[in-house]
Amino acid sequence: MNHVADQKANRHLTYVLYLFYIISVFTGNLLAVIALVLNHVKRKAVRNSLLESHFSWQIRTFWWGCLWNILTVGILALALFNRELGFQLSDDHASLLFFTGLACVFTVGAWTVYRNLHGLFCLYGNKPMYD
Repeated sequence: MNHVADQKANRHLTYVLYLFYIISVFTGNLLAVIALVLNHVKRKAVRNSLLESHFSWQIRTFWWGCLWNILTVGILALALFNRELGFQLSDDHASLLFFTGLACVFTVGAWTVYRNLHGLFCLYGNKPMYD
């Protein structure tokens, strides 16, 4: 097997995975799950190469984004279902909490796009993600 050809194919795959992660922000994260699976399946093939740091970067971005999205869903659920959850928030407080949750949704999305664009540009510049 030609190691150079494999690395070129894996480099193209890494570009595609970055694009999947970026597009997933706008499509309900289904592409992110597909990209995550591909990251784990192909991780062994990029071991001890520049691409290994990019795969780690992508995987960490996915899981940190999941954590922040879960917390954001909690904020939105509290705002929308506060009475059902046993909290008596005034309409003003519920509205404030709802808009805070929406701001968090957009912030997590922007953070995800930023991290993946940063990784994409580092890959284009042939730089590892970590020193």
